[in-house]
Amino acid sequence: MARKDDQDQNGAGQAGKADRDKDECERFRQAAEDALQQLDWCIGYLHGIRKVDVSRALAKNRSYIRQQLLQQAEQPMPAQQTDES
Repeated sequence: MARKDDQDQNGAGQAGKADRDKDECERFRQAAEDALQQLDWCIGYLHGIRKVDVSRALAKNRSYIRQQLLQQAEQPMPAQQTDES
C-alpha cells in the first residue's frame, strides 16, 4: 500500500514534468523565432545584392514555416514589398 508521502511526491513529480515540458517547448519556440530572424536577415541581404530570385524563394519558405509550423500570421518582408519582386 502506498503511503501518503509517496502519493504527494508522485503528484508533484507530474506537475514538475509538465513545467519542464512547457519550458522545453518555450525554448524550442524561441529557437525557431531566432532562426527566422536570421533567415529574415539573409533574405534582406540577398535582396540587397540583387539575388532577388533566391531571396524570393527563401521568403516563400519563411512564410510556410511561420504559417504551417509555427501557426502564426505571415509578416511581409521588405523584399516582398518592392517593385523588383
